[in-house]
Amino acid sequence: MKILNWFVLLLFGFVGKAFANPACAVCTVAIAGSLTVAKKLGLDECVIGVWVGALLAMMGYWMMRFCEKRNWTFPLYRPILMLSSLSMAGFVYVKDLVYTPNVIGFLYMDYFLFSTLCGALTLIFGLHFYQWMKAKNGGHAHFPFEKVVVPILLVFILSSVFYFYPICDCETQAAGENLVVSFED
Repeated sequence: MKILNWFVLLLFGFVGKAFANPACAVCTVAIAGSLTVAKKLGLDECVIGVWVGALLAMMGYWMMRFCEKRNWTFPLYRPILMLSSLSMAGFVYVKDLVYTPNVIGFLYMDYFLFSTLCGALTLIFGLHFYQWMKAKNGGHAHFPFEKVVVPILLVFILSSVFYFYPICDCETQAAGENLVVSFED
């Protein structure tokens, strides 16, 4: 009986209609997996913040998709849903982090929050950049899974910049023993 259930489930999975989605499931899984790997490798909190921001931006796109499928639209629903998704980064400060604002260029904010916002903006830019590249190519991708590769590659480049050329000085912030980010398995 289990084999029949799995066969029917797989059959409906292949027969169902595919919807175009700017926030595909492969992209979401890649971001979540990269975030877990980064923490397990003991990377800097600023590098992890880039991936957290990308993950939160991806969740914002999923919320938009969810509301659009149910026709739950209202004026300015896209920016409101994206901001509500990105505001979830604040919950990290409730238990795991202490908000310690620092001067970053002309901004005055916490390093983790800064890297989270940079990661979210990079992912959003990557999704729009892919759409622009696709439109320039006659509505076709240049290679398979370009929709996944372009945003993830841009987020990876940003996290590499934060790792090799630290814009954020998270090492001195971590010396206070109050900067512990824990991701439960």
